[in-house]
Amino acid sequence: MVPVNYLAVLACAIASMAIGFLWYGPLFGKTWSTLMGWGEMTPEKMAELQKKARPAYAVSFVGALAMAFVLSHSLVFASTYLNTSGISAGLQTGFWTWLGFVAPVTIGSVLWDGKPWKLWFINAGYYLALLLVMGVILALWV
Repeated sequence: MVPVNYLAVLACAIASMAIGFLWYGPLFGKTWSTLMGWGEMTPEKMAELQKKARPAYAVSFVGALAMAFVLSHSLVFASTYLNTSGISAGLQTGFWTWLGFVAPVTIGSVLWDGKPWKLWFINAGYYLALLLVMGVILALWV
């Protein structure tokens, strides 16, 4: 069994929270909110969202831990298969994981749910950035 650096997995989960804060806050927050159909954030809407935030953040954090744990195993495979290491291995693992698993699954929101492409690019872009960062953290923190 491949040893897992649990401290690196924890760092990845923390990074996911920071990236999510930036991605869905200052970078794309207003556009994302509009595309989600929420419109402009009023104090009432913000208060309602804050009530749901703590459990949502907890579940998201656990999901990020799981994602980083699985990605750490994929990194070992990819390093051997791609004959690469370090940052390159981390970026390639993150990218191919995104392309093979995240992009095909999330594109259904456009094809079947009628969501706009722009929303898909924001959401899928977050996961691409996240997996790239996680891949680099895991690859460097061996």
